[in-house]
Amino acid sequence: MSPDLSVLLANARVVSIPMRVKFRGILHREALLLSGPAGWGEFAPFPEYSDAEAVPWLASALEAAWEGYPDPVRSSVPVNGTVPAVPVNEVEPVLARFGNVSAVKVKVAEAGQSPQEDLARVAEVRRLLPDAGIRVDANEGWDVSTAVDTLTALAGAGLEYAEQPVAGIAGLRAVRTELRRRGVPVLIAADESVRKESDPLKVAREDAADLIIVKAAPLGGVRRALEIVAQAGLPAVVSSAIDTSVGIRTGVALAAALPELPYACGLGTLSLMAGDVTGDSLVPDGGALAVRDVPVSGELLERFAASPERSRWWLDRLERVHGLPAARPQG
Repeated sequence: MSPDLSVLLANARVVSIPMRVKFRGILHREALLLSGPAGWGEFAPFPEYSDAEAVPWLASALEAAWEGYPDPVRSSVPVNGTVPAVPVNEVEPVLARFGNVSAVKVKVAEAGQSPQEDLARVAEVRRLLPDAGIRVDANEGWDVSTAVDTLTALAGAGLEYAEQPVAGIAGLRAVRTELRRRGVPVLIAADESVRKESDPLKVAREDAADLIIVKAAPLGGVRRALEIVAQAGLPAVVSSAIDTSVGIRTGVALAAALPELPYACGLGTLSLMAGDVTGDSLVPDGGALAVRDVPVSGELLERFAASPERSRWWLDRLERVHGLPAARPQG
């Protein structure tokens, strides 16, 4: 369903929300919110993404605002905490914002940092939370050799899995194969090799990962993401970008509709932001998120409104992306 552009522009609001800590190199998260008959949708592909990459993000926002979500099979979903690539002395205050969680995702392979800094950060998380599940996310930041050596060193922390340690499906397969040869018990999860591939099922067919990370927005919405999980036949972890409660609600809808949910979800990232578009933020309670709708606040939309220049940039982007073919991923 694709409403006329004039309708979208008339119902669009652009916000810029400060981050508590730098994440992906940003200190403010910008998002374009769309109000429709089914509620609110969030269109927030990162600025460096091309218009073509942004097409499924718009499809996801339109699904949320004009169609709504499929029926849930659970009333809450477990979530993990997230530790950005911060110095060791900042790990504890970051974790404190997430409250009682059973799993933590630790960012590694940050540009300009060494594997030793990654090892220290993970060790500090393990010290603070001896019983938590720990997963690391490299965002394609290592080469194959560095990934294998670092994950071998990290295996002693009892990792649940390593998310996208290197770029590309061939790289993932090489890392996974070498870890198995060494007898290193670290599972490999594919993220970019699912959401940025023209065929999101290729990574499963080529036996390059043990599980997949699924994010509703870059996959074209909740329904399309559910199709991909069903066809891939691999365990899935639901995650999100750094989103407002509107975007998190879409991730919760996906997690709530999956037949199986074996891992805590990466949907607790609002704790990294110093604001939101609702006074009733979708944040974890007891390590889980309730499946519920989000009442967007007009006052908060005004408080966090982006500058006229940035609003114009996002509206122009919306117009360009809306004009592109509604690309549907293969599979």
